[in-house]
Amino acid sequence: QVQLVESGGGLVQAGNSLRLSCAPSGRTFSTYIMGWFRQAPGKDREFVAAINRAGVFTNYADSVKGRFTISRDNNKNTVDLQMNSLKPEDTAVYYCAADHGTWSTHSRVYEYDYWGQGTQVTVSS
Repeated sequence: QVQLVESGGGLVQAGNSLRLSCAPSGRTFSTYIMGWFRQAPGKDREFVAAINRAGVFTNYADSVKGRFTISRDNNKNTVDLQMNSLKPEDTAVYYCAADHGTWSTHSRVYEYDYWGQGTQVTVSS
């Protein structure tokens, strides 16, 4: 089992940037597909980005494509989400997720086995 801890959230003005990090526990980080999701108040949890085990393949939600970048460092056991040109509609709790399965688009909540507690991102206009 893996435990996920997110960090880097906060309050930022629209147009600025934030970088989220997720530090999974355990030595088998490189065997997990990693993803980021977010959930705004009153809304369902939605997909943001995913990255395969080697960091070669990525997938993004249309709403963040061109603004957000997911990356991973298997030596440091971290997966990051660089968020640029933030908008008020990006305000949500952001969750890191891990899956031990086979790479696909990995854009659905049910595809992931493990979840972090989330970190709040608030973008003011």
